[in-house]
Amino acid sequence: MADEEIPRDPRWAVPLAILGGLVVALFWFWDKPDLLAFALVAIGMFVVMGLVYLGLSYDGPKSRLYGLQPITSRMPAVAQPKGHVHFRTKLFWTIGILLLYFLLANIYLFGVDQATVIDLFASYRAILAGAQGTLMHLGIGPIVTGSIIMQLFTGAKIIDLDLTDDEDKGMYQGTQKVLVVAMIFVEAVPQVFGYLTPDSSIVARLGVASPGNGMLLADLIIISQLVFGSYLVFLMDEVVSKWGIGSGVSLFIAAGVSQQIVQGTLNWVPQTPSTPISATNPPSGTIPKTLWFLTHYSASQLASGGWEQILLRQPNPIVAFVGTAAIFFLVAWTESTRIELPLSHAEARGARGRYPLRLIYASNIPVILMSALLANVSMITILLWSNPTLAHFPLLGHQWWVGSYCTAAQTQGTGACAGLSQTQPISGGAFYLSTPNGLESWLLPILNFQQYKTFLFNHSWWQGLVHVMVYFGAMVGGSILFAKFWIQTTNMGPEAVARQIEATGMQIPGFRREPRVLRRVLERYIPVITVISGAAVGSLAAGADLIGTLGNASGTGVLLMVGIIINLYEAMGREQLMEMNPLLRRFLGGES
Repeated sequence: MADEEIPRDPRWAVPLAILGGLVVALFWFWDKPDLLAFALVAIGMFVVMGLVYLGLSYDGPKSRLYGLQPITSRMPAVAQPKGHVHFRTKLFWTIGILLLYFLLANIYLFGVDQATVIDLFASYRAILAGAQGTLMHLGIGPIVTGSIIMQLFTGAKIIDLDLTDDEDKGMYQGTQKVLVVAMIFVEAVPQVFGYLTPDSSIVARLGVASPGNGMLLADLIIISQLVFGSYLVFLMDEVVSKWGIGSGVSLFIAAGVSQQIVQGTLNWVPQTPSTPISATNPPSGTIPKTLWFLTHYSASQLASGGWEQILLRQPNPIVAFVGTAAIFFLVAWTESTRIELPLSHAEARGARGRYPLRLIYASNIPVILMSALLANVSMITILLWSNPTLAHFPLLGHQWWVGSYCTAAQTQGTGACAGLSQTQPISGGAFYLSTPNGLESWLLPILNFQQYKTFLFNHSWWQGLVHVMVYFGAMVGGSILFAKFWIQTTNMGPEAVARQIEATGMQIPGFRREPRVLRRVLERYIPVITVISGAAVGSLAAGADLIGTLGNASGTGVLLMVGIIINLYEAMGREQLMEMNPLLRRFLGGES
């Protein structure tokens, strides 16, 4: 449909223009910005209201998202291969993109004072596949956040799209691209307000070129790098999805978590590299740390506290090593557990097959989405507490019950905040939803509160127990909810699967070959397995966080890494099978 053919109701233009003008005016009177900052906010509001107008003014018979067609049809995209892509080519692109990811993760942002960087996503680095202070600072956060919003809106029927229809599915994917770009700016802009501080020398040089605007221009340079890096990740994900093996997002997560686990196992550098190795500053890796204590402590010293250091205390205690290994085996077992429904061909006698319903039916996507949601909650609470502007936000700004954090001066002192990160919540809702850091952070205070109460930031032992219960419940409940949404938005529900089976000419023996009958049979299994799937991945991820993981990779990170590696191995096996058998490739939808 051409742009001029899209039916629109122009009456939406006036109220949206007035609303945008009011927001800009409020910003002017509230923050008293300089002219350049005001111009940038005005431009941003113009773009936002333009997108809202395109959606709301659509007056056609389909979803309002079709009003965004002038934008979605012009979004840059990686070209789809026209024919079959050989396995060797796919492997080349996959390895090449992985190497590019590691390269970008080691290119630091120009103009940033790295000594003052505060990582808003510190607790969720593993699942966001990013690297602090680099071009990969945001990682896959905008991609996952955009996916969350689209799934929630689609699952709640706010967005009226039939994802079994090719046109509606294309509009869904196009809108998601627009939303990802928007989320890149939403997550990039707050980073420069005290968290990615420009270097003073850069500010001074830019101030000479544009008097009074040195800091703002330095912030714009940092934001532009964040936007460039995040959009490059978005395109890299498309390259892997279309020209490589598996998913780019999954590949980046697995690579980042694997790196953390290897470092957590073998790293001999102490936690504070600037000071010598000692009992209070042991080697970071599990193996070097264990060997150091065994060779430097006597039997009596080990009995009086050395074994506690080796087995339970951070960094990377043996219990984290065991917990990580246990997650490996549990995920491998659950990935291979499945229910197989027998199928037979309605016309070809003797032709039989099976439709597998895996225990992890919704894959690991629900726990990715839930963890990304918690990461965004963490970022918002930090901004509401410490950002000079948002701290004055009515009802929510700088409120302890939302979440309180230590200042830089407090972390350098001797109080309860000594040695803590500025991104570690110490009270409020943010504390109860934060990721526990192994047994040390909750079990030791419960067993011996007087000795280990500092790990609970002056909370009572029962509040530490509530923290564990709230976090575990949020991960499990959220994963179940996202599993249900994921099944509906990816055509994995009973009705969609019934149509797929019926289209292949197969049927369940003993039942009529009719989609409604197939749907009733599948409704006995798929909804139950979906709930079990979401609960299983949520429990595994939260349980690993409670035990502790190597390299602080988080339970979600380890869970995702194992599942991704297994799926990647299976995908490579299918690709090789298709290479050997052209008829099979043609049957599966490829071209010879």
